[in-house]
Amino acid sequence: MSDTVVTQRRRLGKTGPEVSAIGLGCMSLSGVYGTSDDAAGIALIHRAIELGVDHFDSSDMYGWGQNEELLGRALKDRRDGIVIASKFGQTRRPGGANGVDGSPAYIAQACETSLKRLGVDTIDLYYQHRVDPAVPVEDTVGAMARLVEQGKVRFLGLCEARPDRIRRAHAVHPLAAVQMEFSLLYREEATETRELTRDLGISFFAYAPLGRSLLAGVVPDLDNLDVGDTRGRHPRFMGDNFARNRRLVEHLEVIAAEKGCTPAQLALAWLLAQGTDVMPIPGTKRIARLEENLGAMNVRLSPADLDRISAAIPIGAAAGTRYPEGNMRGVYI
Repeated sequence: MSDTVVTQRRRLGKTGPEVSAIGLGCMSLSGVYGTSDDAAGIALIHRAIELGVDHFDSSDMYGWGQNEELLGRALKDRRDGIVIASKFGQTRRPGGANGVDGSPAYIAQACETSLKRLGVDTIDLYYQHRVDPAVPVEDTVGAMARLVEQGKVRFLGLCEARPDRIRRAHAVHPLAAVQMEFSLLYREEATETRELTRDLGISFFAYAPLGRSLLAGVVPDLDNLDVGDTRGRHPRFMGDNFARNRRLVEHLEVIAAEKGCTPAQLALAWLLAQGTDVMPIPGTKRIARLEENLGAMNVRLSPADLDRISAAIPIGAAAGTRYPEGNMRGVYI
């Protein structure tokens, strides 16, 4: 049986109250929501470490290598007790949608490149970022398992894979983690997947746990987004969808005010209360937001609170898909 979040962290030497139950998703440091600033990104990572964050989630696709290089520079001489997660599998197609490659030859090449960018000998947690339908998952995970045998990777994971594919992969080599979008706004697929991952002892890492800022109560100026800010293409932010989603979040804001916390803290506290197998990995470019997010660990929710929060944003109530139509064909497959 694979490790839960708790046992993974114990094996990596991290225990006690000083350890954060929330990781840091590093995608935001690569210009996905506007321009990137490497110096500011390094400062944010260093502040996260000071606050007890020990799990940093990257990908070779974030900035097409820039994010791994940034994380490597930030963690130089600070590697002890830190969990580095990265991903492979999305390929760049200039002028078009990303491709996918889950072939064994590509996996070996991608891992070597990521190790060099990160400046490490071993990646703690290595995910297939997007499923490649053209390659049997058994072949993909078999190649990933060889990386474990070679000492280049410690634990394996899949992103945005359906339960049946996760089960098949786990039979080839035990998976330590599955990563998927999971928040109060979008939880149907995560709920279905966790029925399996809990049974198999697989940790669940929740990306976009704040709905790409919606659950933080942030109202972006959608008519004047920074160059590169991808929220302008997300259906959840478009027209009537955005208006409907904002009304849902307003219910959450009322509860947060009563609890004396921010909407973001309430949303993250709700996720933390779902079980010890779940670790949210919110991303941000701002130290103030980082500190706010980590404050979620101090929010105490009773069973009645959890029921009320869940009812405030019922499952399936969010308007708009998680990604634009073309991207939706590459998730949860």
